Amino acid sequence: MKFYRLLLICIFFLGAFMLVSQEKKSSITINNPKQGTVWTIPELVGLEWEVQHMNTEKSTRFFLVRNEMVVQELGSFKNTGSIEGIELAKNIDSGDRYQVVGIELFPDNKYNVAKFVTPFFAIVNKASDERKRKQELAAIPITSKKKKKTKKRKKEKPKQKIAQLTIGTNPKTDIRQEFNGRKISYTKELVFNDENISVKIWDHGRQDGDIVSIYLNGNSVVSKYHLTYWKKEFKIKLDPNKSNDLFLYAHNLGKAPPNTVSIEITDGNKSENIILNSDLQSCEAVMISVKK
Repeated sequence: MKFYRLLLICIFFLGAFMLVSQEKKSSITINNPKQGTVWTIPELVGLEWEVQHMNTEKSTRFFLVRNEMVVQELGSFKNTGSIEGIELAKNIDSGDRYQVVGIELFPDNKYNVAKFVTPFFAIVNKASDERKRKQELAAIPITSKKKKKTKKRKKEKPKQKIAQLTIGTNPKTDIRQEFNGRKISYTKELVFNDENISVKIWDHGRQDGDIVSIYLNGNSVVSKYHLTYWKKEFKIKLDPNKSNDLFLYAHNLGKAPPNTVSIEITDGNKSENIILNSDLQSCEAVMISVKK
């Protein structure tokens, strides 16, 4: 009889504990942006969100995504409910398939990380649209003009014109647009006085098992490294005769995607601190050149 009473008491307390645990599960709700929202670049934007069972001294990390690919990290902010003055990247294209993802940072229960994804909303970037339009128009007339000029003028002159156009477009072809099937987006251009630089990398935000590689000009300088809070340092040598691309390649998404790396780059006199994000479909990168 005592055994059954003890069993009932245990079941009661277990059920109560599970109920309390469920009630205290953290959650995030993003109220702005919402469906129908339109962000216009270069205007500054804001976020509004609510949290439950989360300390207001803790932070939520926000990402702007499009078609499940990270476009920009909007930042990590304490859970005060709103933030204004966020600047969007100027290379973001117009479209109506954007979403904001919010992820709880430093959760009390690492197995129940609060996360919220907004409905689709729109972004308008007239400057980006105009650049794309000009690039598309510029690509078409070059071929047609060559054909017309060869009919009207002598053969020597068209050849000189073609040679000048080819030289002018060479630098653009050096910019890597993708790697191993992943799109590369450039976030910043850095200039150093020395071609020999030192690079330190570590996990940005919460240490969650990210595995990454770092590439310089398409060559691996760090391979399948498990990111921690400890700063890993390595030396690289830049090509002084061109812009060098340094990009982050993600091998997994960790427990809180995407992979986000803090990077410190220095030539001994000048230092730059940047943050790069990458997922399994895209890589963020920076261009680095040597001042002549």
